[in-house]
Amino acid sequence: MSSALPVLLIVVPIIAAVVPIALGLRYDRTGWSVAAVTTTGLFAMSVSLAATVFVDGASVTHELGDFPPEYGIELVADPLSTLVVLLVTLIAAGVLAITRLGGPRGNVFYTGYLLLTGGLLGLALTGDVFNMFVFLEIVGLGTYALISSGDGPESAVAALKYLILGTIGASFYLIGVAFLFMATGTLNMAELADVLQNGTLDQQQLSLVRTAFAFIFVGFSIKVAQWPLHTWQPDAYQHAPDGVTPLIAALVSTVAAYALGRILFDVFGPEFLIQTPYASEIIVTVGSVSVVAGSALAAIQTDVKRMFAYSSVSQFGLVVAAYGVVTETAFTGAVIHLIGHGILKAGLFGAACVVSLGYGARTVDEYAGLARERPVSAAGVGVLLAALVGIPPSAGFVGKWYIALGAVQAEAWPVAAVILLSTMFTLAYAARVLEKMYFTPPAETAHGSDGSAGTSQVATDGGTGDQMTDSPDGVSFGMIAFVVVLAVLAVAFGFAGGALFDLLEPFTSEVFH
Repeated sequence: MSSALPVLLIVVPIIAAVVPIALGLRYDRTGWSVAAVTTTGLFAMSVSLAATVFVDGASVTHELGDFPPEYGIELVADPLSTLVVLLVTLIAAGVLAITRLGGPRGNVFYTGYLLLTGGLLGLALTGDVFNMFVFLEIVGLGTYALISSGDGPESAVAALKYLILGTIGASFYLIGVAFLFMATGTLNMAELADVLQNGTLDQQQLSLVRTAFAFIFVGFSIKVAQWPLHTWQPDAYQHAPDGVTPLIAALVSTVAAYALGRILFDVFGPEFLIQTPYASEIIVTVGSVSVVAGSALAAIQTDVKRMFAYSSVSQFGLVVAAYGVVTETAFTGAVIHLIGHGILKAGLFGAACVVSLGYGARTVDEYAGLARERPVSAAGVGVLLAALVGIPPSAGFVGKWYIALGAVQAEAWPVAAVILLSTMFTLAYAARVLEKMYFTPPAETAHGSDGSAGTSQVATDGGTGDQMTDSPDGVSFGMIAFVVVLAVLAVAFGFAGGALFDLLEPFTSEVFH
């Protein structure tokens, strides 16, 4: 069915991104209010869209302009893209509870925030491979701006590294799109799928399509931070402002990984991946190596944000490896794991912001005694870390379960093995943090010689620190609520695995049968 909701979800945040700058000519610090109203409205629209897709059982499409399909722009909301839209709007609205007090401040920052949100929604909803490139660039522009909004030179360097590598990744993807267009004469995903999956390509066209696949996979491997193309991600997550990291860690690479899965299965199709020599083996190898490398590197980190960044390299590697298994169960597990990972990393990086602002701790050693000083924050970190390990019932468990089940069904034993190995590594670094929080006395260097947390008042959009906080250390109730709500969602997600599998069944059955 046709609806204007998909186009509104993209257009509204992009237009709203202009408002903070325009209001900034007369008023200071109106950006947060504009972003809050906009993202709340986007979440309401995404819920309405989900009701149509999941309750009514009808995919929603919208064609922009009266152009032929091979050149026109089409937006598609099906069960897969709608789940991603719900995740993006939920996290984008929720992270504002962090930025209101934790910063950064200023109208220009919220312009970048809304621009990034609109680009992510466009990336989720587009039904056209060229416009996927356009939205990749919009996401890149927003991400560069947010990472560089920190005060120190490290933020600028991290943003520059992401700018260089991100541009290379997008260029590889665009070259792949050009080869696809040369082979098929269309850019529409549905028409590409018809051409590529009906077996009518001649040898020259097939060579062009295989070349396109190679460029697209390498381009997205950079965007999804697969080892050894991952080097932008740890620096970006570590040196981005604390209020920014929950957004980019939860959504940027997550939506890129979704887009990769969309291209692999909805455009090229499972048969192409199986019949193309070494295609599935390369995907599994890249993903499996990223799982092991990311987990091992995370286990040796001392900075908490950098540890979580390398953890993301591992988790996205698991998703890519699941794509290479090429079974319906593994693909569904990969999507569920992506959504769950977005929730977990938003919560963990949100908790890192709370602890940094209210307790002055950034390294694992500085988390000593956190459970005594900040019991609610420590409990949130503990629940989220347990979910990241994959302890049932949790968001981390249900995705891994379906991926492992799909790997066993396909006799892809290396994937099953790396799931076990990565779980052990994840348990190792999660246990380090938990041990410091709950079983190590507070260190004087973490919070002062009297055992009390240091103060960190931050002037924010909409008021002073004293007006916004529920404690004298500058941590607001909204920041703590954000962490607690996501910790609860991480557990609830573990009970929803079967329901999510059923929600995705219309899409996966069409792709795999």
